[in-house]
Amino acid sequence: MGIPFTQEDKKGLTMPEIFSYPASPHLAARLDNRPIDFDKIKRSTQELSERYDYVLLEGAGGLMVPLTTELLTIDYIAQEQYPLIFVTSGKLGSINHTLLSLEAIQRRGITLDTVLYNLYPTVEDKTIQNDTMEFIRTYLKKNFPGTKFLLVPEISEI
Repeated sequence: MGIPFTQEDKKGLTMPEIFSYPASPHLAARLDNRPIDFDKIKRSTQELSERYDYVLLEGAGGLMVPLTTELLTIDYIAQEQYPLIFVTSGKLGSINHTLLSLEAIQRRGITLDTVLYNLYPTVEDKTIQNDTMEFIRTYLKKNFPGTKFLLVPEISEI
């Protein structure tokens, strides 16, 4: 069941910037021949934060994705001093990807609020998934002691 559109959606608050081509923001903006309106994003975020206890801003593709030729997503997060929810998983290579991301987050002084550990898609052999989960959980306790670690459950087939 989808979430019904609200008045905020009609005013563009929940999706202040939409581009026609599915690409990194710097490329999508260039292809649409218009810059990202960061002031519009800030105004929408501020208005939503006045109405709701929590507002989530979703990045497109990852921390190091370029928003412009001069600004990466992670640098925008640091610049705006937003707390971060980071999503990872137990796929092969996730430890490397996660630790590199955590190092970049720490280097920029970003508050890491939560790490979400995605258990989807379901895997038959959970050896890597379980070991990766414990490794990341232990790493967080040592290096990011205030960060929450939450599991995102598997989605059962309907």
